[in-house]
Amino acid sequence: MTADPPPTPPFRDPGLPVAKRVDDLLARLTLEEKIGFLHQFAPAVERLGVAAFRTGQEALHGVAWMGPATVFPQAVGLGATWNPELVRRVGAAVSREARAMRARDERVGLNVWSPTVNLLRHPLWGRNEEGYSEDPKLTSAIATAYTRGLRGDHPVHWRTAPVLKHWLAHNNETDRDTASSSVRPRVLHEYDLRAFRETVEAGAVAGVMPAYNLVNGRPNHVSPYLREQLRTWTGEELLVCSDAGAPSNLVDSEHYFDTHEEATAAALRAGVDSFTDHGTDGSKITARVRAAYERGLVSEADIDTAVRRQLSVRFRLGEFDDHRDPGAFDTPEHRALAQEAAEQAVVLLRNDGVLPLRPDSRIAVVGLLADDCKLDWYSGTLIHRSTPLEGLRERFGADRVQFAEGVDRIRLRTSAGVFLYVPEGAAAEEVRGAEGALDPALLAGRTDLPPLTTDPVGTELALVDWGEGVLTLRAPDGRYLSVAEDGYVRASADQPGGWVVQETFRLEPHDRGHLLRHLGTGRHVSVAADGVKVAGTDPEIFETVVVERGEEAVARVAAGADVVLVVAGNDPHINGRETEDRTTLFLPAHQERLLRAARAAQPRTVLALVSAYPYAVEPGSLAALLWTAHGGQAAGTALARVLAGDVSPAGRLPQTWYASDADLPDLLDYDVIGGCQTYLYFEGTPLYPFGHGLSYASFSYAGLSAHVAEDAVRVSFTVTSTGRRTAAEVAQLYGRAVDPSVPRPRRELLAHRRVTLAPGERTRIDFDVPLSAFAFWDVAHGRWHLDPGPYDLMAGGSSEDIRLRTTVTLAGEPVAPRAVRQRRLDAADFDEQSGTAIVDRTRTTGDAVTPAGDRAGELLYRACDFGPGVTGVTVTVAGRGTVEVSLDGRPPLATLTADSPPGPYAYTELTADFTAAGVHDVRLALRGALRLAHVGFSG
Repeated sequence: MTADPPPTPPFRDPGLPVAKRVDDLLARLTLEEKIGFLHQFAPAVERLGVAAFRTGQEALHGVAWMGPATVFPQAVGLGATWNPELVRRVGAAVSREARAMRARDERVGLNVWSPTVNLLRHPLWGRNEEGYSEDPKLTSAIATAYTRGLRGDHPVHWRTAPVLKHWLAHNNETDRDTASSSVRPRVLHEYDLRAFRETVEAGAVAGVMPAYNLVNGRPNHVSPYLREQLRTWTGEELLVCSDAGAPSNLVDSEHYFDTHEEATAAALRAGVDSFTDHGTDGSKITARVRAAYERGLVSEADIDTAVRRQLSVRFRLGEFDDHRDPGAFDTPEHRALAQEAAEQAVVLLRNDGVLPLRPDSRIAVVGLLADDCKLDWYSGTLIHRSTPLEGLRERFGADRVQFAEGVDRIRLRTSAGVFLYVPEGAAAEEVRGAEGALDPALLAGRTDLPPLTTDPVGTELALVDWGEGVLTLRAPDGRYLSVAEDGYVRASADQPGGWVVQETFRLEPHDRGHLLRHLGTGRHVSVAADGVKVAGTDPEIFETVVVERGEEAVARVAAGADVVLVVAGNDPHINGRETEDRTTLFLPAHQERLLRAARAAQPRTVLALVSAYPYAVEPGSLAALLWTAHGGQAAGTALARVLAGDVSPAGRLPQTWYASDADLPDLLDYDVIGGCQTYLYFEGTPLYPFGHGLSYASFSYAGLSAHVAEDAVRVSFTVTSTGRRTAAEVAQLYGRAVDPSVPRPRRELLAHRRVTLAPGERTRIDFDVPLSAFAFWDVAHGRWHLDPGPYDLMAGGSSEDIRLRTTVTLAGEPVAPRAVRQRRLDAADFDEQSGTAIVDRTRTTGDAVTPAGDRAGELLYRACDFGPGVTGVTVTVAGRGTVEVSLDGRPPLATLTADSPPGPYAYTELTADFTAAGVHDVRLALRGALRLAHVGFSG
C-alpha cells in the first residue's frame, strides 16, 4: 500500500476566501518567523513551503533598476497627456514586463512602489518629475488609471501590487527628513489627502509608502492619519511600506524617539507593516522588534496585524496558488505604446505659424539636449533610444538637418604649462595598473597616450554649465569625466548619474586661474605623475583655454537654416533631483546664451524644452515653444513627428508655469489656501496656465447645459473640430463657488476628457459631477459642507481659456456658527492664521499651534457662538509665553501667561475671566515658545 499524500493545508486551497487562507497561514507561523516578515526582505519559511519575499520594486515609468526595460515618459509627462486610458495601458505594459523579468530573475519584485501621487504644489521641488499634476483631481485620475494597469484585469490575481508614494504633504527635498509640513485641516482634506483618497477608493491600490518628512511636527512614519484616514477608505487590507532608512531616521536625524526600539514599536502600532532599512540585512530591524516585544512596547497582536497585511498582498499576487503570468517584454506593442505616450505628452505652448515644419525645411538642431536621451533616477536601462536629432534626421533626411550641440570646448592648462590629459575609452583601461591608476610602465612607448608631463595638446573637453556653476566635462569619445572609489579622474561615464553624482565639478576662481572642485567628494582635482585625481591637499591651479564657445557653433549652423530648433532643458541628475531642490525657474545662463545666438542668426527659432519641471522663459521672441518631459526611449521620434505635423500636439500643462521666481511661495509653505498657491488660488498672471496647450487644429464649444440631480450635477456640451486635420482636444470643466462663505478656489477642475476628432466632426461630452465635488472642509464642525447658492460651471481648453459658462444653484445649508460655550476648540481648527505653525500635540495624536518666528502668531476663528454668555476662558498650553484673547479685532479681553514644566507635551490649563455673548470672531495672539492645544469658554 502507498501512503496517502499529506492533506493540502487550507492556506493552499484556492477555493477558500482569502481572509481564511491568510488566517490559516498566520496561525502556522512562529513568533520569530512573523518578526522576520517585518523587514523588507522577508526570509523563506521552508517548513511551510513559503518562499522569500521582498516588498518594493520601482516602476514609476517602466521597471527600474533591474536592467533593460521599456522606458516610458516620466510621470509628469504622463500627467501632461491628460489621458487616463493611455496611462492605464502604460501601467499594464509595465506590469507585464515586471512579470516577464521576474520569470528570469527572482530579484524583480511584484510589490511595485509606484505611482507617486504627491501633488506638484511647488515647481522648484527636486522630484517634480515623479508627480502627475498640481491638481488633486487630475492626479487621482491619472494615478487611478496607472494602478489599474499595474493591477491587471484578472478577476482574482493581481499582476503587480502597487503602493502609492509618498504619504503625506511631501514636496521638498531641502531637509526632507527633518522639515515639518504645516498643513491646516482644510488643506489636508481638500488638497493633500484627496489625491490619495480617490485613488485608494478606486480599488486597485495595495498600500502606501510614508514620506520622509514630518507633517504638523510628527514624522509620517508614525502618522495617526494612517489609521484615522487611509484605512477607513477601503475594506481591503492595505500594506504600508516604510521609505528606505526612514525607521532609523525617527531616532538618528529626527530625534523624535530616544531609542530605536521605541521608534520601531511606535511605527508598527501606527500602521507601518514593512520596514525598509539597512538594505538586505534584516537583523537590525528584527532585533528592534524583538526587543520592543520583550519590553511590552508591542504585542504579538500588533505583529500579527502587520504580517496579515503583508500576506494579503502575497495572496492577491497569486503566490500561494502557483499562479503563473508569463508577462511580456519589449514587444512591438510596448514599443509602439512608448512612442504614443511620448507623442501625447508633447505640449505646444506657443506657435506663430512656423509649426508644423515644411517638408523641405533646412533645419538646424542645436542645444545641450539635442542629441541626448536623458534618463532619471527611476528609469530602467534603455533598450531602444531616440534623440531629437536622430528623430528629425530620420523624418526629414540627414542632409536637411545640421547639428551643433553648443558645448564650450576647452582645455585645462596646469601651472606647469602643460595641458590636462585624461585617457579615454578602452585605452584608458589599457594603461592602468591593478589599482586603477595610470601606470608609467604601460604608458611607455604609447604615442597615442602621451604622459601628462609631456603632452603638448591635452584632452579637449566639452564643458556644460548646468547652472549654479555646476559643470560636466566630457572627453572627445563622448564619455564624462568621473571619479571612482580610488579617487582617480577618468573619462568613464556614459551619463551623469548615481545616488551621489560623480560627474559634476565646479571651477572656483583662485589667484590667476581656477581650482577644479569635484562635487561628489567635495575635493579639488590635483595632478600627479601617475594621473589626475581628487585629493585633500595640493590642488592644481588651472588656466581655462577656450577652443570654441558653444554659441559660435550654434550661430554657424543656424545661419544656413530655414528654421532653428533649440533643444534645452535639464539633466535629471543635476540641479533638481531626489535630495536636491531647484533654486530658480530660469534656464541656466549657458543655455540662455545658446538661445540668444540661435535667435540672432535665425528669427525662425523654435525652443523645445525637454525637462522634468517648468521654466520661466521669455516666449515673445520665439517663433514657437514646446515642452515635454523626458520622454523615454521614443522621445526623439515623438518630438520629430509633432514638429513635422504627423501628429497634432495635444498635451496639456499639468501644473502652472510661473513667469518669475517672485511668483513662488516659500518652498516649505504648504498652505495652498493662505499662500494663494497653484492655479486654484494664484492671483497673479501665469506665464502659461494650468491645462494650457495648443493644437494644429481648432475646436469650437457650444451648448453647455447643466442639470442638478439628487446627488450630482449633470453637465453636457459639444465640441466640434473646425480645423483641417484630425487632432485631439482636451475638454476641461471647471467650477467656482460664486458667493462662498470661506475662501475657495478661483476655479477648480471638475472633469476632463480627451477626444480625437476628424475635420468637421462633433461630439457630445457628458459629465456627472458629484455634489461632493463642490464641498469644502468645515473646520468649525469637522465635516464636509456644501454652501447653498450659485456655482459657475466653465468649459474650455484650459483653466484660463474658458469658452462656455453657466450657473447652477445648489441647495446646501448655511454654515452654522461655532458653538463654543462649554466646548473646547482645537487650536488647529482656525479659519485664518499668520505667523504660526501646526505641531504635534502628542507623539501619537492631535495637533497644536505654535508661533513660527520671533513675532506674535495670530489665529482667527470666525462666527463663534457664545450663546447667552460666558464668563471665563481656558487655554491648554505647553511651554512658556502668552495667549491674548480678543473679539472682533478689538483690544484683548484676556491675557494668559504660561510657564509650564519643561517638555513639549507638558500641558497645563490656564483660566482667566472673559465675558462675551452672541456671535463674534475670536482672535488669539500667541507669543513665546509655547504650544496651544485647545481654547474653551465656560460660564
